[in-house]
Amino acid sequence: MKPILVVDDDPQMRDAMKEAIIRLGFKAILAENGLDALTKLSTTPVALVVTDMMMPRMDGLAFLKEVRKRIGHLPVLVITGYGTVENAVEAMKEGATDYLMKPFSFDKLTKKINSIMDAQNTDREIIFVNPKMNRIMQIAKDIASSDTTVLIYGESGTGKELIARFIHKASQRKEKPFIAVNCAAIPDNLMESELFGHEKGAFTGASDKKLGKFELANEGTILLDEIGEMSMSLQAKLLRVLQEKEIDRVGGKHTIPVDSRVIATTNRDLFKESSEGRFREDLYYRLSVFPILIPPLRERPDDIKPLSDYFVKKYSSILGKTISGFNKEAIEYLENRQWRGNIRELENVVHRTVLLCKGDSINVNDFMLDDPVSANAESNQRGIKEMEKELILKTLKDVSNNKTKAAKLLGVSVRTIRNKLNEYGNDFPD
Repeated sequence: MKPILVVDDDPQMRDAMKEAIIRLGFKAILAENGLDALTKLSTTPVALVVTDMMMPRMDGLAFLKEVRKRIGHLPVLVITGYGTVENAVEAMKEGATDYLMKPFSFDKLTKKINSIMDAQNTDREIIFVNPKMNRIMQIAKDIASSDTTVLIYGESGTGKELIARFIHKASQRKEKPFIAVNCAAIPDNLMESELFGHEKGAFTGASDKKLGKFELANEGTILLDEIGEMSMSLQAKLLRVLQEKEIDRVGGKHTIPVDSRVIATTNRDLFKESSEGRFREDLYYRLSVFPILIPPLRERPDDIKPLSDYFVKKYSSILGKTISGFNKEAIEYLENRQWRGNIRELENVVHRTVLLCKGDSINVNDFMLDDPVSANAESNQRGIKEMEKELILKTLKDVSNNKTKAAKLLGVSVRTIRNKLNEYGNDFPD
């Protein structure tokens, strides 16, 4: 796993950031200014840069510009200690991924870093050999150069966000921000502020002015993920933004022009939803200027082997293993599954299997799946409980007993991890 680079001229802040990053389960390397950081970047690949804005010799903004010139799309989290939104806005215009105002809590830092790193994990290469996918990728490439609004359909786990990121990176906006908003994960009462921002004092708890996602995505691309989950009242406000190209911050007195390309995704049939009154018909037609349908994995079984091979290589590298791939029976089994969770489910299965695999290639008995592999294979497997225990303990070991990180890797809650450890009688440090 690539480390996170921390750039700050304050040694105490550098050390505190390093400690926080290690607690999150990542490695950290330190630089005391922008020039020092550029030297380290020339020899060491990193997953993320966290940089202060005000530093001697080369400030954060000059450093950010140089990073964009030399490296391109490396994620950069900017930290500013002067409480001015203007600094953050300027950094976002220059391609910063996100920003954080001092003073900040460990929880706020955790959320920012995890959000960026999660996006990195999903920002993988798009693997396919299937002719339908080849056609879809060609279409995505063709429309990238325009500012056409795109609506991407597909079941959960099919890679809709990957296609959206591909379109952004192939567009003329590629050097500007790509901002993703999960419409299903944000409560209705917070969504308006999340999208459009708010002024200081706009409501109880609004102690500072906040930029909305549309402003942060200005001149770039905003992804409205699972837009079918958005409330009808907010749909009306979104429609106005798409029509007028301007937003109103909550509690604001003036409209603010925005220039963001909009890409939306959904796992619902929005035409049917709009026909039955659950989604605004006018918004549907505004979004669906160019629809793209991603087929489920069960309709593209020829992609299962290359995807599986990719995930084996990825997780073998992360976990420090040398696994060459799958034997014939293992691949045949994967190709015959229905994969209701699509590529996301396949990735999770391969990840768990790489964790459990003792040899240099994966066979059927290495799988830990919800249903039996086969009657014969099941008789040769260890008990599911024992395999589950081994998986959890192995994952905890790999992330230095960080329960939060282990829970994320395994796709379960921290409470589940704690309950299982109590069941096993193991006591791990927090």
